[in-house]
Amino acid sequence: MSLRVILRILGLLLMLFSLTMMPPILISLWFHDGVWDAFIIGTAITVLTGLLLYLPNRHERKELRIRDGFIIAAMFWTVLALFGSLPLMLFGEQALSLTDAVFESFSGLTTTGATVITGIDFLPESILYYRQQLQWLGGMGIVVLAVAILPTLGVGGMALYRTEIPGPLKDSKLTPRITETAKALWYIYATLTLTCMIAYMAAGMNWFDALGHSFSTVAIGGFSTYDASIGYFDSATIELICVTFMLISAFSYSLHFMAWREKSLTHYFQDPEARFLLLFLLGLTVITVVSLWLTNTYDTQRGLRHGLFQVVSVATTAGFGVADFSAWPGALPFLLFVAAFVGGCSGSTGGGMKVIRIILILKQGMREVMRLIHPNAVIAVKVGKVSVPDSIAQAVWGFFSAYVMLFFLMLVGVMATGVDQVTAWSTVGSALNNLGPALGEASGHYGNMPLLAKWILVLAMLLGRLEIFTILVLFTPAFWRR
Repeated sequence: MSLRVILRILGLLLMLFSLTMMPPILISLWFHDGVWDAFIIGTAITVLTGLLLYLPNRHERKELRIRDGFIIAAMFWTVLALFGSLPLMLFGEQALSLTDAVFESFSGLTTTGATVITGIDFLPESILYYRQQLQWLGGMGIVVLAVAILPTLGVGGMALYRTEIPGPLKDSKLTPRITETAKALWYIYATLTLTCMIAYMAAGMNWFDALGHSFSTVAIGGFSTYDASIGYFDSATIELICVTFMLISAFSYSLHFMAWREKSLTHYFQDPEARFLLLFLLGLTVITVVSLWLTNTYDTQRGLRHGLFQVVSVATTAGFGVADFSAWPGALPFLLFVAAFVGGCSGSTGGGMKVIRIILILKQGMREVMRLIHPNAVIAVKVGKVSVPDSIAQAVWGFFSAYVMLFFLMLVGVMATGVDQVTAWSTVGSALNNLGPALGEASGHYGNMPLLAKWILVLAMLLGRLEIFTILVLFTPAFWRR
């Protein structure tokens, strides 16, 4: 393990990250909100720390190994989220405590969208912008990590998309070099964001709200500049734009890459993961809308609008709101919440367990049923027209087992802090799936959660964002042996 090389990279990352605090300074000066100094101090601390890590190790140029990659992937989010919390602790009378600032920063960078803040409407404009920007940066980081980095470590949903699985990605990288891959993904991500912003402005948002919401929509983050989220605008057009870009962002960015490179949309219809997601969302929308109509919760138009929006928002783990779905009748809140465990496609900005894993789990379940009927038959699990090796199937079940085990442990931990069962399981599930909204006492915000519970949820956000094994491997003795 090349510790000095890792420190050099972390130092560079921190110095680069400090540049992201420059736009909020300009926003603060533009709106005269008086909190520009919080970002100046945050920038100074971040730059100095980066220099202290970089300068003593600036000549280290050893080739990174797989173990180094695991540490860098984990430290990327941990270190940047910790330093990203600095402005949130320094912006005057409304400043957050250490725990709340770290929670908000992790929630932003992991695109979870859970918030401890009430009265978002009254926050300084630069802080509002900064929260949205954190999600946008986190969303891009997720895409690069999921498509270009984690597959080379052998973990993550996109690792399933190597030559064994039909799909647009036939190797661990889209282009011969990770830097080229990252650059191509940046172009696509930035183009989607700009298009989304223009659409929002055309629908009636001012430039500030359009910019902020385009950041969090394309990142599937869920932060808003208003307590009422997208519901603040009460516009069917804005809701439709939001639904469209949430769907686009929930698809694998490898599909966007192929569409951009080959100027063709056929890959979207040929991809099993994309087809499954669309059918899943369609079925869930029908159930939700019909239930809202039958229970007279809304009239025909509102039922269709709110049902469609909340299904797409929750199932893709975006977490925007136009209505309080936790107050909907019957099993609808539970049904929508469980849908978030499916999440987006591998290599998207969405959270959850990822669609490809759900497909494989369902197909393996069907295979076991068929084996009961035909004990001697050799039955292959296929995705599309290609058989899935048993090694992939074992990896999926390993992930699922670890996911359930960690969910249970963190659920018990949160309940031990005095939180009721509904609030505990929904907040842990929301954090682990990078969803944001929760049920019970946290349906409005997470501000009243106990201190220890918030730290457990921060860990859950990180585990969910890095697809669990990237973190778990760091706690195995074998990892640290020479």
